Amino acid sequence: MNDEILFAREDDTAVAMVDDGVDSQKYLIFMAAHLKLGVVAEDVVEILNNQVITYLPMVPSYIRGIINMRGQMIPILDVCARMGMPSREEDSLVVVLNLGDVQLGILVDGVDQMLDIPKANIHPLPANSTQLLVSGMCSLPDGSGTMMVLDCEQLVPNE
Repeated sequence: MNDEILFAREDDTAVAMVDDGVDSQKYLIFMAAHLKLGVVAEDVVEILNNQVITYLPMVPSYIRGIINMRGQMIPILDVCARMGMPSREEDSLVVVLNLGDVQLGILVDGVDQMLDIPKANIHPLPANSTQLLVSGMCSLPDGSGTMMVLDCEQLVPNE
């Protein structure tokens, strides 16, 4: 009888370990225009504060300019302007993302937290949604609101 209890505990432990590794994904959650947006944490390279952004002429209005990050020129995108919301007046934090072979910085109001979110909790947007920059949304497990998953590949259109 003691053997049955021992095996049951081992099975429970094994199930718990599988669920934690396969079922969730880590997201960096940040604030932009009173919205909570999330990006997959493995896409985040760095979070920078007080960067001097050099203006570039003849680029879309949502591109604020470029920064020099250790000798590499990184374009900076105003995520609020890109989503059709009022443009940011001041520059605060830059979240640098690695999108394949391109690095891109996005302006955010502040970084909220990093969370493991179960993939089953992320729901697709309604079918009639015209928002192409958001690929899904979920209620945060700590009850602090709703996060919209930013589709980073759609931030810069292929023009």
